Amino acid sequence: MSNEEMKSVAASCPNFYWKLFQSTFLISAFTVGGGFVIIPLLRAKYVDEYGWLTDKDTLNLVSIAQSMPGVVAVNASIILGYRMAGLAGTLTALAATILPPLITLSAISCAYSWFASNPYVRYALKGMQCGATALIVNVAIDLLQKQVKKKLLLPLAIIAGTFLANFFFDVNIMLLVIIDGIIGLLFLRDQKYSK
Repeated sequence: MSNEEMKSVAASCPNFYWKLFQSTFLISAFTVGGGFVIIPLLRAKYVDEYGWLTDKDTLNLVSIAQSMPGVVAVNASIILGYRMAGLAGTLTALAATILPPLITLSAISCAYSWFASNPYVRYALKGMQCGATALIVNVAIDLLQKQVKKKLLLPLAIIAGTFLANFFFDVNIMLLVIIDGIIGLLFLRDQKYSK
């Protein structure tokens, strides 16, 4: 979607700022385990439920958010808010994204010794890590299936090469992201890759 289309969607949505605040707050509250967990949450809320984004928009949003310094969830919310409603959308999404960690960290800091020594808290965190891993694997499989259905060799080769280089040869992930970006810039400009 273009910025104009996203702004028209936002303008036509009743209580847009409240929906943006509420959804971004919930996504931030449940983004446990790192930046990649945000992908299924963004997709469920903004693609499936609200229809504000397409799958491609979501992936582009996360890709840009990952390439910038800072937390992926905050970067993604800033980009989404700005694209949907300019500065007011940015500030709404930013406030909603930073409030859950701020509240959680404030509560934990008041009772840090209890949280640090409580085995039940550790067990709960381990369970949340497992759930986050499952969400990441689910998104990866879904994206891979979409690429396989397109039957385009180069994107599949990039996926396979990146996986092999990182998993078997321990190539630094940042180097792989840069290499993949250069490959995309040089070889994926054809319209058939944009679908």
